[in-house]
Amino acid sequence: MKSIKNAVKIEFEERKSKFIGYAKPISTKKEAEKFINIIREMHHDATHNCTVYRVTDCGQEYFKADDDGEPSGTAGKPMGEVLTYMDVNNIVVVATRYFGGIKLGAGGLVRNYAKTAKLAVLEGEIIEFVERYECLIDFSYEKINEIEAILIAGKDELLNKDFNERVTYRVKVSSETLEILQELKDTLVII
Repeated sequence: MKSIKNAVKIEFEERKSKFIGYAKPISTKKEAEKFINIIREMHHDATHNCTVYRVTDCGQEYFKADDDGEPSGTAGKPMGEVLTYMDVNNIVVVATRYFGGIKLGAGGLVRNYAKTAKLAVLEGEIIEFVERYECLIDFSYEKINEIEAILIAGKDELLNKDFNERVTYRVKVSSETLEILQELKDTLVII
């Protein structure tokens, strides 16, 4: 299964309409919907914020496309077809359009929304998808360097750090990193 490596933003102009594309690798339907809401709030003044996501979450496949007021089938559907054609999964794409005063017609909308999705996916760099698990790691202060070295080696994501009597990290890790962490002595891993 393939996804993209990075969250990205692309922009281009077509007949005075400004298209802004956002793409982000995701692991859950909830994460996709949260990202869509963030972009919609950021571009609340845009003419349209059309969206598509494709994700396998807990073994269930989700696919959703939204034209956000554009004529039916001219935005979300062509963006979804790009994701299918490029064979990428666990991804969300938002195409924001600021209308420039010149109508593009149905064909023009289809071409430009598909172009937005394709450029965003390519900019995000297609990679083999690695499923990540969010978990808590609780350990003693002496293990900070060892834990951080494991996370860096696995290219895992450190979400939060808490320092109390013991150290607690909230992380997103691959199954390989999760195995390594679970084998460490004096380390508690909660999934």
